[in-house]
Amino acid sequence: MALHRGNSESPAPRGGGRRLAVNPFYGATNPAAGMTEAPPTHRLPDSPMAPSTAYQLVHDELMLDGNSRLNLATFVTTWMEPEAAVLMAECRDKNMIDKDEYPRTAELERRCVSMLADLWNAPDPSAAVGCSTTGSSEACMLAGLALKRRWASRNADRYPSPQARPNLVMGVNVQVCWEKFCTFWEVEARLVPMEGERFHLDPQVAAELCDENTIGVVGILGSTFDGSYEPIADLCAALDALQERTGLDVPVHVDGASGAMVAPFLDEDLVWDFRLPRVASINTSGHKYGLVYPGVGWALWRDKEALPEELVFRVNYLGGDMPTFALNFSRPGAQVVAQYYTLLRLGRDGFRAVQQAARDVAGRVAKAMEELDDFRLLTRGDQLPVFAFTTAADVTRFDVFDVSRRLREAGWLVPAYTFPPNREDLSVLRVVCRNGFSEDLADLFIDDVRRSLEDLRRQPHPLTHDRGAATGFHH
Repeated sequence: MALHRGNSESPAPRGGGRRLAVNPFYGATNPAAGMTEAPPTHRLPDSPMAPSTAYQLVHDELMLDGNSRLNLATFVTTWMEPEAAVLMAECRDKNMIDKDEYPRTAELERRCVSMLADLWNAPDPSAAVGCSTTGSSEACMLAGLALKRRWASRNADRYPSPQARPNLVMGVNVQVCWEKFCTFWEVEARLVPMEGERFHLDPQVAAELCDENTIGVVGILGSTFDGSYEPIADLCAALDALQERTGLDVPVHVDGASGAMVAPFLDEDLVWDFRLPRVASINTSGHKYGLVYPGVGWALWRDKEALPEELVFRVNYLGGDMPTFALNFSRPGAQVVAQYYTLLRLGRDGFRAVQQAARDVAGRVAKAMEELDDFRLLTRGDQLPVFAFTTAADVTRFDVFDVSRRLREAGWLVPAYTFPPNREDLSVLRVVCRNGFSEDLADLFIDDVRRSLEDLRRQPHPLTHDRGAATGFHH
C-alpha cells in the first residue's frame, strides 16, 4: 500500500526506511501489501512492492515538479495529440538501431529525412543524406565531426601538426553543445562577440576570423538568447568574398534547432538553407518546433560528398548490414515514429498554421510587456516565436531576477540571465511561445505579470550595496 508521509516518525528501522503513519485511504486500496515504512531512496529495497504502491510513491514525488506547460523557458515540446502519444507507447520497446528487425520504423526515418531535405531545398532531395538523433546537440556533434574530417582530408599533408590546429568560427550566442564539440574533439572555438544592439554573429567579423585551419562557420537560425535569426545569406556572401580574395573555401553549417522548422513555413522568402551552395549541413530539433516530445533531432547533409564515408559505420550483428552514424547506438524508435506522424498529420499548411499561431501569441505578449512601461523589448517574437526583454532604464526598485522569482510563485518558469561577452552588462527575461501556449494561457500570463509588478513597484528601494554584483543585474 502506498503511504502518506505523516508528521511523526519513529526511529528508522533496519534497512534505512522510516516508520510512518499510514493514510487509511491509501492503505485501504491494497491492504495486503503490508508496508508500514517508507522504502530506502538511495539503495535498492530488500523486497519487491506492489506495482500500485511503487507507482503512487513515484507519482506523488513528481507532483513537486513544475508544470511543463507553464515552462516558458524551454523550447521543448510539451503537448502532442493523444494519437501521437498512443503511437509512441506502441513503439517504446523498439530499438531504433535495429533496422533489420524493425524495417518499417527505419523506413519512416528515411521518409522524414527525405521530407526535410525537400523542405530545406536540397538541390536533389533524393541525394541528400541524413539521420535521426537524440536531439540537436547530437546532430551538431555529427555535423561538426563531418566538417573536421573534410578539413583534415583536404589538409592531410600538414595535419596533424602543431601548425595545423583546426578551428570553428561561430557567434558567442551559440548553444553550449558547440562549446562541448570544440572541447571534446580538440577544435579551437573562435567566437564572434556581441556588440551594442547586435546580439548575434556579424558576418564580416566571422569571415575575418577564418584562416586555412577553419573547418567551418556555424550560423544559428534562431538564437536561444533572444529568438533572432542570424543572417545566413550574408554570412555565405562574406565567405564567398573571402574565397575570392584568398582562395579559402569555408563551408557553413546551419544550426536550425528551432528556426529550421519555423522559417520554411512563415518566412518562405528568407534564403538560409541548401539554396545557398556554401551550406553543407543543417540540423534541427524534432522535439522543439518539430512538435514532437523529446528527444529527437535531425542532421542532414547536402549530398554524400558533405558527409565523409569513413564516418559511417556498418554493423551486421543485428541481422543485416546496416549503416550507422551516431554518437548513441541503442535508442527508442518512438520519437521518430511521432515525427513522421506529425509531418504526415500537419503537412505544410498545418505546420504553417501552428507556427503562425505561436508567432501571433509571442507578438501579442511582447506588445503587452512593452505597454507596461517597466520593460524594454530586445526582440518581438517576429522571427522565432520567442522574445527577450529587460527592465526599463528608470526602473530601480526591482530587476529581471525579481520578476522571474515572482512569476515562479505563480507557477510560471521564465528565465532571467545575463548576455555573453561583450554584453555581460545586459540582463534579460525570455519568453518561449510553443504550440500549446494558447491565447487563454497568454492572457493569464499577462495578468500575472501585471500583478507581480504591482507588488514589485511597492517594495523598498534596494540597499546601497551594488545590487548588480549580487544578481548579475545592471541597467
